[in-house]
Amino acid sequence: MWLVTLLLLYSLQEVHSEDVGSTRLYFVNASLQRVTYSSSVGVSLPCPAGGTPSAILRWYLATGDDIYDVPHIRHVHANGTLQLYPFSPSAYNSYIHDNDYFCTAENQAGKIRSPNIRIKAVFREPYTVRVADQRSMRGNVAVFKCLIPVAVQEYVSVVSWERDTVSIVPGNRFSLTSFGALYISDVQKEDALSTYRCITKHKYSGETRQSNGARLSVMDPNESSPTILDSFQAGEVQAGQSIELPCTAGGYPSPTVRWLKDGRPLPSDARWTRRLTGLTISDLRLEDSGSYACEVTNSFGSKEVSGQLHVIDPLRVTLSPKNLKTGISSTLFFTCTVEGSPEYTISWYRNTEPILPDQHISIQGQHNDTLQITAAQKFHSGAYQCFASRKGHTAQDFSIILLEDGTPRIVSSFSERVVNPGEPFSLMCGAKGAPPPAITWTLDDEPVVRDSTYKTSQYTLSDGLTVSHVNVSSPLIRDGGVYRCVARNSAGSAEYQARINVRGPPRIRPMRDITAVAGRNTYITCRVIGYPYYSIKWLKEGMQLPDNHRQVVFENGTLRLTDVQKGADEGTYLCSVLIQPQVSINQTVHVTVKVPPLIQPFDIPSTSVGKLMYIACVVSSGDMPIRITWHKDGQLIVPGSASGVGIETKEFMSSLQISKVTLKHNGNYTCIASNAAATVSWERQLIVTVPPRFTVQPNNQDCIYGKAGVLNCSVEGYPPPKVMWKHAKGVGNPQQYHPVPLTGRIQIMSNGSLLIRHVLEDDRGYYLCQASNGVGSDISKSMILTVKIPAMITSHPNTTMARKGQTKELNCTARGEQPIIIRWERGDTVIDAERNPRYSIIINKKGDEVISTLKLNPAERGDSVFFSCHAINSYGEGRGLIQLTVQEPPDPPELEVREVKDRSMNLRWIQRFDGNSIITSYDIEYKNKSDTWDHMYTTRNISPTNNQANIVELHPACVYSIRMYSYNKIGRSLPSKELTISTEEAPPDGPPMEVILTPMTSQSIRVTWRAPKKELQNGVIRGYQIGYRENGPGSNGQYSIVEMKATGDSEVYTLDLLKKFAQYGVVVQAFNRAGTGPSSTEINATTLEDVPSEPPQNVRAISVTSDEAVITWAEPPRLTLHGVLKGYRVVFWSLFPDGEWGEMQNITTTREQVELRGLEKFTNYSVQVLAYTQAGDGVRSNVLYIQTREDLPGPPAGIKAVPSSPSSVVVSWLPPLKPNGVIRKYTIYCSSPGSGQPAPSEYEANPEMLFYRITHLSRGKQYHIWSAAVTTAGRGNISSKVIVEPAGKVPAKILSFGGTVTTPWMKEVRLPCSSVGEPAPTIKWTKDSEDSAIPVTADSQRQILSNGTLVLRSVKAEDSGYYTCTATNTLGFDTIIVNLVVQVPPDQPRLTVSTTSTSSITLAWIPGDNGGSSIRGFVLQYSVDNTEEWRDVFISSTERSFRLDNLRCGTWYKVKLAAKNSVGSGRISEIIEAKTHGREPVFNKDQPLLTHINSTHAGLNLQGWTSGGCPITDMMLDFRPKGTWAWQSLKANSTTQLFLSELREATWYELKMKACNSAGCGNQSSQFATTDYDGNAKSLAEMLISKNNRSIDTPVKGPPQGPRLHIDIPRVQLLIEDKEGIKQIGEDKAAVPVTDTDFSQSVNTQNFCTGVSLHHQALIQNSGPLIDMSDIRPGTNPVSRKSIKSAHSSRNRYSSQWTLSRPTQSQSTASARTLTSDWRTMGSHGITATESDSYSASLSQDTDKGRNSMVSTESASSTYEELARAYEHAKLEEHLQHAKFTITECFISDSSSDQMTTGTNDPADSMTSLSTPSEPGICRFTASPPKPQDYDRGKNVAVPIPHRANKSEFCNLPLYMKTDPFFRKQGELHDPCPVVPPREASIRSLTQRAYHTQGRHKTLDPTKQPSLTLGHSGLSSLGSSLGTATLPQRTLTMPSSNTAATASTSSTGSNPTNSSRDSLLESSSSALGRLQKQSAGAYSKSYTLV
Repeated sequence: MWLVTLLLLYSLQEVHSEDVGSTRLYFVNASLQRVTYSSSVGVSLPCPAGGTPSAILRWYLATGDDIYDVPHIRHVHANGTLQLYPFSPSAYNSYIHDNDYFCTAENQAGKIRSPNIRIKAVFREPYTVRVADQRSMRGNVAVFKCLIPVAVQEYVSVVSWERDTVSIVPGNRFSLTSFGALYISDVQKEDALSTYRCITKHKYSGETRQSNGARLSVMDPNESSPTILDSFQAGEVQAGQSIELPCTAGGYPSPTVRWLKDGRPLPSDARWTRRLTGLTISDLRLEDSGSYACEVTNSFGSKEVSGQLHVIDPLRVTLSPKNLKTGISSTLFFTCTVEGSPEYTISWYRNTEPILPDQHISIQGQHNDTLQITAAQKFHSGAYQCFASRKGHTAQDFSIILLEDGTPRIVSSFSERVVNPGEPFSLMCGAKGAPPPAITWTLDDEPVVRDSTYKTSQYTLSDGLTVSHVNVSSPLIRDGGVYRCVARNSAGSAEYQARINVRGPPRIRPMRDITAVAGRNTYITCRVIGYPYYSIKWLKEGMQLPDNHRQVVFENGTLRLTDVQKGADEGTYLCSVLIQPQVSINQTVHVTVKVPPLIQPFDIPSTSVGKLMYIACVVSSGDMPIRITWHKDGQLIVPGSASGVGIETKEFMSSLQISKVTLKHNGNYTCIASNAAATVSWERQLIVTVPPRFTVQPNNQDCIYGKAGVLNCSVEGYPPPKVMWKHAKGVGNPQQYHPVPLTGRIQIMSNGSLLIRHVLEDDRGYYLCQASNGVGSDISKSMILTVKIPAMITSHPNTTMARKGQTKELNCTARGEQPIIIRWERGDTVIDAERNPRYSIIINKKGDEVISTLKLNPAERGDSVFFSCHAINSYGEGRGLIQLTVQEPPDPPELEVREVKDRSMNLRWIQRFDGNSIITSYDIEYKNKSDTWDHMYTTRNISPTNNQANIVELHPACVYSIRMYSYNKIGRSLPSKELTISTEEAPPDGPPMEVILTPMTSQSIRVTWRAPKKELQNGVIRGYQIGYRENGPGSNGQYSIVEMKATGDSEVYTLDLLKKFAQYGVVVQAFNRAGTGPSSTEINATTLEDVPSEPPQNVRAISVTSDEAVITWAEPPRLTLHGVLKGYRVVFWSLFPDGEWGEMQNITTTREQVELRGLEKFTNYSVQVLAYTQAGDGVRSNVLYIQTREDLPGPPAGIKAVPSSPSSVVVSWLPPLKPNGVIRKYTIYCSSPGSGQPAPSEYEANPEMLFYRITHLSRGKQYHIWSAAVTTAGRGNISSKVIVEPAGKVPAKILSFGGTVTTPWMKEVRLPCSSVGEPAPTIKWTKDSEDSAIPVTADSQRQILSNGTLVLRSVKAEDSGYYTCTATNTLGFDTIIVNLVVQVPPDQPRLTVSTTSTSSITLAWIPGDNGGSSIRGFVLQYSVDNTEEWRDVFISSTERSFRLDNLRCGTWYKVKLAAKNSVGSGRISEIIEAKTHGREPVFNKDQPLLTHINSTHAGLNLQGWTSGGCPITDMMLDFRPKGTWAWQSLKANSTTQLFLSELREATWYELKMKACNSAGCGNQSSQFATTDYDGNAKSLAEMLISKNNRSIDTPVKGPPQGPRLHIDIPRVQLLIEDKEGIKQIGEDKAAVPVTDTDFSQSVNTQNFCTGVSLHHQALIQNSGPLIDMSDIRPGTNPVSRKSIKSAHSSRNRYSSQWTLSRPTQSQSTASARTLTSDWRTMGSHGITATESDSYSASLSQDTDKGRNSMVSTESASSTYEELARAYEHAKLEEHLQHAKFTITECFISDSSSDQMTTGTNDPADSMTSLSTPSEPGICRFTASPPKPQDYDRGKNVAVPIPHRANKSEFCNLPLYMKTDPFFRKQGELHDPCPVVPPREASIRSLTQRAYHTQGRHKTLDPTKQPSLTLGHSGLSSLGSSLGTATLPQRTLTMPSSNTAATASTSSTGSNPTNSSRDSLLESSSSALGRLQKQSAGAYSKSYTLV
């Protein structure tokens, strides 16, 4: 143990640092107010006060008593440290060990005291801590509290919690509160498996305690109102700290918590944190005080807990002023300012003594916070302290006050001066004093009054200087004179004066008479005003003064009289002022002198008691009358008998007479004389002597050791006698007395008695009391002190060990006064050895000691407690505490299996009791279950720090027995409870064989292989993982993995979406339920070539000539060639000025350059380049534009010349068809053949002008005219020549040209028709229409201008046609024909779907009409089906197909296409829909859903999900205990295994899993049960019996419980019945009723014992290609549509059934009857299959997923082997060894039978849709045994109705046909049902039952069912004369040999529109034969219903 010493000096902080001189006091730790320490350790406490220079440090008790040293108990060191030593319980003294102390520091500055410090010793007490068991509902909060006894609660705190000996680390679900509670949130079943202990530690002794182990009882949630688990009460906390308000409640549903403050919701504040444990408030503030309420609420009620929180501010005290130095007689005010909480009390101290009000001191204020000292005296100096206290907390501040003589003194003043009238002046006077003086002013002895003339001010500086000013702003003569400043304070006064002369005529102010006191000084001032004057003189009785040494006349005219005498100085004085030569002014003043009394000195002699005394007081001088009085000790003496004093007074004397002197007359006597002048006194002491005598004599006395003792001795006398004590040791004759050393422990009391505060053994002996006072002889008396020793334990062991079963002795040694009784206690119980023979007590005496021995025989586990021995005598009791620990071998550990794998297991154990000895190691033993423990395996010396271990190198699928031992230093425990476990399967040890790769396309490779060797499979091969990677340059070498389920011994898989023309390495791995085996050797293959995916690079075009260009490029990137480059193609076409495109041409080359020759001159060309491989053309490059160079233009396209006058002609022409450049001008040639001119005339026209007028021609002469165009290259070819002859009269001619005009629609078109003629021609336009020409009339769309131009606005397609313009005059007419072509957007293309994949859709189309303009390209738009977010793709005009890549897998897309020409985009095609390959995930039926289950955990196999071709993106799980409503949800990674933790023990759970990919979501539901704590699971039979112990006849309470299931033990006959009761069948022995819920809980993944062959989840089978025709949209290829959108996932598509067949029945006879029903028709009724060895039930499935898988016969048999092992515990193996399980699955499609056969064989693409009642379908029956992992049996259990064989006509009708309309026509039905063999299931009449009529599911047994044909409108026939009845929505056709014709007839007679779709079965014999043929298969029976 370490000595606890409070080292406080290192943190020395001076609270007050202002010096008063160089002396100061301070505190080093004023906040120290409580010290608690262990009695076994002690404490050392430095004084928290100090001073400079070194202060005297003393310790006191709070009572004010000095601290005394007690040897070995208490000691005060010289440095002021208080030390309390360790002590035994018997030495405890509350006066020392539990008391309030304080320490003082004293030096010249004063004396200060610390606040009271509570010092308390704490004993080592026996105590135990305890934790109570708790109960909580799963999901709630559990609260464990550590229960600490109240006696030690203050000192013991919780330091940690343990869970099964492992320390709990806060976090996750475990929380430790600030008050030591343990919170467990979200309680789970596994929490009940552990024990919980708290660990506590004693703050002062350091001892730790461990509580008992508490358990948590976890209950299933039960609807209940909230229950408060932990709450808070009112509390008080200091500001700045944090507080936790606990509030936790349980209940179901889990209650919500709401916090209120003062009735309102908590405001938002980051300091408030809501936690599981309650509300935590940090950094508390005063405003946080208030009423807090915690409301807990759920749907069943609410509770509230509230409490008041008081936030208090720590007290802080400030005392002002600080360290004040002032003068005596000052008035002092101390203000004690207290900050903090308002409830406090204030106390005042001076020099550590409490201050009491008196005539000087008063305490004021509401809280006594003001201290006032009036007329302070010297003794008031010192240290003043103000203490503020509140509930044990104290704060203080102090101030040092120094009082000195503070008489004022003038330190600065003004001087005499002369001023002119009106000249302002200022006078200043400064004085110091203590306290600071007040200054007043007088002028010629008259007070200066503040007015308009005089302005005065006064202030005090920081150094204590008081300054006063007088300002005169406009002085007059009267303002001159003697100015005096007087400084006064309580200590006295000082003054200063000087004359201020104001110029003007002098005069003297009137003067007052003066009274002077004889013997003192006095001043007389001549009050002269005005200036100048010559002199001031004083005269008395005509004589100028001064005339003696006592008189002084100052220059300013003041007369001073020193030591005034009555006779000499009394009289009239004259002041004479000489104002001019020979001119004076005078003023008189009378002085009166008063004489004070004078007492003649006297003395008082000492006397004795009884004598006479006379004292005289004589006044020798003084003015009469004189009054004389007497005082004794400051009090007026009243003469009389009471005082024994008489007084006689005369005129100037008084006498005091005492007739008989007594002791009471001792004292100071004062004579006081007073008259009008003064009061005087004379004081002397009267001493009356008395010799000493005893008033109480010492007597022999006993004192108890450790207690206080008083030795009485009281004396009296005067002077008071001095008492001295002496001590002689021993009890015999005293040898020699020595003075008793007076210490704090031993003191002489005021009455002379000796006080021993703590009696020690050495204090015994003789004591002598001696007294003397110098009067008479000394007196003395002796006595004997005897010290009695109380009983005390001097020796005992603190702790000791014993071994269980052995004898243990406990010894205690006691001493003290005899006799001593020793009592033993065990805990709190007294041990009675006589009544309990296991105990014996032996007493031995050795000297003055008594030894007691307690013997335990034998020691038991329960003896590990505290024993105490108590020694008792007449003077006290001592106690010794012994902690006994009984050690033994540990209890065996509680072992549990946490996890079992194929070759290892994980064990966890809990060590409950360690035998009170540290566990040193563990041993684990295990063996094969069938072996004895002699052949065990052992794992030894496991570290005790471990609580779990892994056992490795086990054999897969083997049963082991396990047990465990624990060791401590005492020995080995018994073996633990033996556990039995089975190891799991192991992953395959061999790779797949004969792996072959075959490239299929440029992005796919087919992989084929065979299964691994049988002996290396280590279980059933569930599937394969195919890993593939690219082996080309740049690849990362990582394998991509795809997975498929096994289908047989030979497998095939196609890898797609590979890189094109790339080499891939492929490996294959097989996996089973346990995992994946080794991979095969990598085999390489290369995908086929494909077209390049990128165009050539750096394509450039250079125009060489006007008809030649060179195109160059670079090879595309190698990685984008996707094959061997064969060459390049250059695609080019021309772009004409009118926007049309020329013919597209291409040139093929192997070079990277090509020359394009024969191009059109000066023409724009578009050029693209592509590379091609063996697979075809690659991607074209971006369009590159090039223009050929200019050349000579061609001839004008046409020319006209017409006469316009006798001398002129007008020529018009058309531009060249091939301008070959930019036309710069036209040249018109004109020649006359007969003119003789060698060259024609040339005229030039602007290129914009297409006509020209040639003038100055000759009338009647012919002219040849032609024209040519000119470019920069030169003049082109000339046009044809025309001949014209000018004429005076000109027939009408048209200059404009006809021809074809092309224009985009909605534009304005102008058709020119310029004409000439004389007279002017008229213009007429017509438009050809079939056989006639229609005149063009003007309207809003058409207008004919004055120049003949026809304007057509906003032309449309119907405006196209031939327009004729006719110009007519009287001389003739002319016409032109214009063909107007209006271009419109292209027509819609016809869009179809070509192919689809998982990520792409390939489209093809046929363009429509181009609208008169070549198609520039196509715009393809697509979006996800259920969105309207369209994306655009632009496609080249030459393309007729396109592939949309990077699409979402398994997703429907909408697609539309539009063509685009120069006019714009054309009509959009019909929107078509297409779906990428893939479907939503499904769970593989061959995969186990749960891989592991124990009492608290369940492992889920997420790898059992197949992706459906689309990667799984989300995995969500919901689970809950059965019977509860709250689901727990979590998300998981689809590639990992997931563990559900914190489950309840032995509880059934419901599980829902949902896996989602881009195609949709798949659901899987299941139920499972956890094991009990021992890891055991009941067999199915035990489950059924234990869960269904209600008798059959017990009525069912509440609503119907749905379908119920019965198991016949031991025949394993499955019975199914409806809610009405049980149908006992045949030779059944004992049918056990089981509800549907019970049945769903009957299978456990770890212990599937009875293997009932009902699995309610449809096992997914391969059903072949199916085509959906129900929702065909325009543009959709029905063949390529394989499934419907996920929006239809809720529509029923199929149902399934299971049949348990007896193996004794031959395959050919197929005696098993399979009964099936659509469960939507069932309601609460059901069907029972009876009297047969086959039993079946079926269900409907409400999802799209899961129709495509196939299980082989080999797989079925291997699964059965697993079931057979599980049946062992149920003793059913012999009955089921050869059973076969047949699963029936039926799917109803939406397409005709013909279309069914045209679908693809893609197994990932199956189709579902919302079928109409008349839709045909396909049923496929595939055999597979049920799997233990198929847990979901409780949701869609088949509930067929019980049937018996009879002759009802309706016995073979499907359920949905058995409705009331049928039963009403029973008389029309004649064909009886065939006789049913007794061992076959049959259907009995349902005439008493009604069912829903909307069922769609049917199951047909082709070997048993008779033929039946029903039309859609009703039942047409049954047998030979079957009546008709209206069927709801669905028709049924059943083929048979004798009703085939009837079926055909009824179908034909139905509505012809629906007849082909309203039949469900073919009536042809081929269809029947097909059904019969397929029924022969043992594991695959498919029926196609058409």
